[in-house]
Amino acid sequence: MENIIVGEIAPSFALPNQNDDIVTLDTLKGKKIVLYFYPKDNTSGCTAEACSLKSGEVELLKMGYTIVGVSPDTIASHQKFIAKQELPFMLLSDTDKVMSTAYGVWGEKKLYGKTYMGVFRKTFLLDENGVVTHIIDKVKTKEHFEQIVKIIKN
Repeated sequence: MENIIVGEIAPSFALPNQNDDIVTLDTLKGKKIVLYFYPKDNTSGCTAEACSLKSGEVELLKMGYTIVGVSPDTIASHQKFIAKQELPFMLLSDTDKVMSTAYGVWGEKKLYGKTYMGVFRKTFLLDENGVVTHIIDKVKTKEHFEQIVKIIKN
């Protein structure tokens, strides 16, 4: 598990999106990125977060940002999630948790006294060169778009 630092280039990656196209940090260069990690498609918190981002996607695009979601779900799961929620942005499939580990979002979690491995909900804002400009550790799922805009404008 790496420690991502603001001001440094984000770890490289190569993952398939919902269309099974390989997306890398290099293919995203030239765009500012909202890179958000979430635990699971079609769960209440993840759906609330995705829908918040969907509602603000046009404004984020006007600010120069492209939204990219990442979870350990399969390509097929992402396709269903995108169709059901009408999501206008890409989702990357990190089934091997390589990217999640590199970004420090894969680790031990606790729920109802049980310990398990999972994805920590976290968002990274990257500039056009792939440099991390902000890290959001405490994601407010229902207001995530507003949370991001507030950070960008400050």
